[in-house]
Amino acid sequence: MSGAEEILSLAQHELSPTDAVEPARAVHLNPRPGSGTGPRVYAALDLGTNNCRLLVARPTSEGFRVIDAFSRIVRLGEGLSHTGRLSEPAILRTLDALRICRDKMYARGVTRARLIATEACRSAENGAEFLARVREKIGLDLEIVDRRTEAYLAAAGCGDLADADAEANVLFDIGGGSSEIVWMSRGRDANNGRRIEAWESIRLGVVSLAETFGGEDVSAEIFAAMIARVDSALAPFVERVADMRRCGRFHLLGTSGTVTTIAGVHLNLTRYDRRAIDGLWLSREQIDAAILRLRAMTYADRAANGCIGIERADLVLAGCAIFEAIRRRFPAERVRIADRGLREGILSQLMRADRVGPHGQGARA
Repeated sequence: MSGAEEILSLAQHELSPTDAVEPARAVHLNPRPGSGTGPRVYAALDLGTNNCRLLVARPTSEGFRVIDAFSRIVRLGEGLSHTGRLSEPAILRTLDALRICRDKMYARGVTRARLIATEACRSAENGAEFLARVREKIGLDLEIVDRRTEAYLAAAGCGDLADADAEANVLFDIGGGSSEIVWMSRGRDANNGRRIEAWESIRLGVVSLAETFGGEDVSAEIFAAMIARVDSALAPFVERVADMRRCGRFHLLGTSGTVTTIAGVHLNLTRYDRRAIDGLWLSREQIDAAILRLRAMTYADRAANGCIGIERADLVLAGCAIFEAIRRRFPAERVRIADRGLREGILSQLMRADRVGPHGQGARA
């Protein structure tokens, strides 16, 4: 973000009281000298199978102002599906990224944060050993969250983008090592918010699927096999929500690099632009066309595309296969694209717990 500030509204929906996932282990950091005289500064760090992401923000009366951010593809889970362990090269790449995150939090005077790790650290034999190494070498105490928490944080981070007039929608987050899917219904609170009715986390993401089937040269047969694998994993969730009511405004809400890439391809962006992507509605026909364009690209074409790049060129079609499986199980005429998710959900819940921002009188613009 290079110091640029961005204002985001916190999710205006409220999960039901029994659904709420409170910050389990918010970390209080020691700020740099002289930084404690201004507004509170919060941070959210999400270490996934593929990416390491950080947001630093101050609460405002409407939401929060992002004052710094960082994102790097580290592929922490590279090879994990074959070996069951985090490799040393992946660990070293991730330590470098976490060191940058630590320095940014210190420089910005962060005093309260939540630092989470997801599927790679959950499933790796040496996941706990890796986090101990992070504490020793970097000084950050990361928390491995369970799949339920990951699904609920995604809902807290982008659920406000759902159509408030839709009786139900399906939210999905396609990750590197797992994918979360949530059935949300129209709530009964004063804000016409969304209520989580059911959720599922499947242990398939873009990295694990691409490592199993291949990601560079993806034939029609391979693509179909990936969809079938995901479809099988989705079946229990589909059965659980079979009797849930849908209306004519039913839609999908997607948050992941897969859906933002599809949106960028649809818009013919030469360089990714979050402002053009976040909140964009795409029709079924527009998504069909964008995925067909992606499937027609060679690996070199994908690597050269400004919305994909060489680091994700071998992963994007696996993501498209996951998306296709979800679309087939939950047909919808439109999809809303979210370039927000876990980190925004963490910030929202930290500020709600502290009663600042939209949840109290302690915010300053």
